[in-house]
Amino acid sequence: MNFAAIVFILGWVLILEAVFMIFPCIVAVIYHEPSGFSFLIVAAICAIAGVLITRKRPKNQVYYAREGFVTVALSWIIMSIFGALPFVINGDIPSFTDALFETISGFTTTGASALKEVEVLSFCSLFWRSFTHWIGGMGVFVFLLAILPLTGGYNMHLMRAESPGPSVGKLVPKVKETAKILYGIYIFMTIAEIIMLLFAKMPLFDAITTSFGTAGTGGFGIKNDSMMSYSIPIQAIVTIFMILFGVNFNFYYYLLGKHKKNAFKMEEVRWYFIIISVCILIITLNVYKIYGNVFAAFHHSAFQVASIITTTGFATADFNVWPQVSKTILVVIMFIGACAGSTGGGIKVSRILILAKSVKQEINSFIHPRSVKVIKFDKKGLDADTVKSVSAFLVTYVLIFGASMFLLAFDNLDLVTNFTSVAATFNNIGPGLEIVGPVGNYSIFSPFAKYVLMFDMLAGRLELYPLLLLFTPSVWKKN
Repeated sequence: MNFAAIVFILGWVLILEAVFMIFPCIVAVIYHEPSGFSFLIVAAICAIAGVLITRKRPKNQVYYAREGFVTVALSWIIMSIFGALPFVINGDIPSFTDALFETISGFTTTGASALKEVEVLSFCSLFWRSFTHWIGGMGVFVFLLAILPLTGGYNMHLMRAESPGPSVGKLVPKVKETAKILYGIYIFMTIAEIIMLLFAKMPLFDAITTSFGTAGTGGFGIKNDSMMSYSIPIQAIVTIFMILFGVNFNFYYYLLGKHKKNAFKMEEVRWYFIIISVCILIITLNVYKIYGNVFAAFHHSAFQVASIITTTGFATADFNVWPQVSKTILVVIMFIGACAGSTGGGIKVSRILILAKSVKQEINSFIHPRSVKVIKFDKKGLDADTVKSVSAFLVTYVLIFGASMFLLAFDNLDLVTNFTSVAATFNNIGPGLEIVGPVGNYSIFSPFAKYVLMFDMLAGRLELYPLLLLFTPSVWKKN
C-alpha cells in the first residue's frame, strides 16, 4: 500500500473542499447571515491542513487499484466529516450525528434527511446541503482529475473507484480530457436547468439549489414539502432534467461528437427509457381515480417515476397513499436505478440487463447443453470477468442489504419502514414508505441505526467495494 500517495491526494481533497466552502460563505454575505463564519472557519482548517499535506509530492508515484479504492473511500468519509462541522458550529444542526447524516446524504446524493424542519435552516446551510449533491453527483475525483495532474498515469484507478456502473472507460485517450468532457456536460446541463427554471418564474436561490439537487440526482429540498408547492411548469422542467441526468453521460458525448450512431446503439439507454415509459403508463392508469383527470395523474406519475428511478428523491405527491400496485412499481425501480455513468444510484440498468441475459443463457444451456453463446451488450461480447463481477456485485449487495435490515430491526420499527429505509439509502434515493415516506424523515431512528444507514449511503454511492476494502486487513499491508 502506497500510504504516501494516498495521504497526498487526501490533502488535495481537503483543499478542494475548502474551495467549495467559499460558495456558502458568499451566500451568507448576500443574506447577511453570521452563520456563514462557520463555513469560513472550516474552510480555513481544510485549506491549512491540505496545503501542509501537499507541500511535498511523494517519491513513489505508482498507484494501483487498491490504493485508488481506499483513497476514494477515505476521501468521501473525510469530506463528509469536515462538511458536517459548519452545521454543528453555527447551530443549524446541533447534533453531530444528524449533521454527519445530512452531509453524507448530501455528498452521496441520497437526499434522506434527519431533520423535521428544513425551512428553519439559514440560507448558507440550505445552499451547502444542495451543493453537496452537485459535488457528489459527478464525483470529487472526476473534478480533481479535470484540473490537476494527479498520480501520473495511474489516475484511471481513481475514476473507476468513484464512477457508478459495472465498468468505466475513457472517452478520449487521456483521463484528464475525459474528466473535462464529463464535467463540461455536467455544468452545461446544470446551467440550462437553472435558466429554464428562472423562465418558469422560480426564485433564483430556489432555482440554483433545485438544479444542484436535480443534477446530482440528490433531492434535498429547501422546503418541507419538497417540490409540492411549486407550479406545474416548474415540476415538469425538473421531471425532464431528472430523466436526462439519469442517462449515461457517454450518450451525450457521442451525441455531441462525431460518433452520433454510437449514441443510439447504447442498449442501456434504450431500456432506461422503455422502463420509465412503461412505469409511467401503468401508474397513471392506477392513480387516475385519485386525481380525477388524466393530465394530473400523468404529471405526478411521471415526476415520481423520474424521481425514483434516477434516485433523485424529489416529490410532488405523497405516494405513500397511492394504491399498492403503484407503490410496488416505485419500490422495484428503486433497485433498478439509473444508467451506469450517470449521476444516479441503484443497481444500474446495465447490471440488470447483464443479469437478465445471464439467466437467459443459463436456461438455454439446459435446453442446448452443447451450444456456446457469448453474452452480448451493445452488440459486443462480454468477457467472463465482467459477467462474474456483476454476479458478485449482486451477491454482495444482497448480503449488505440483509445485514442492514437486521441491524435496523433493533429500533423496533415496522418492516416496511425498515425495508424501504435501507432500499432508499443503499440505492441513494432518499424517501421510502411509511415513516420515511415523501412527507416523512429519518429523525425517528436511533443514532446507531443512523450510522448503519450512513454506511449504506456511502457503500451504495461508491459501488460497495471501495468502502468494504477499508475493513480488509490485508489491504493495509505495505508494499
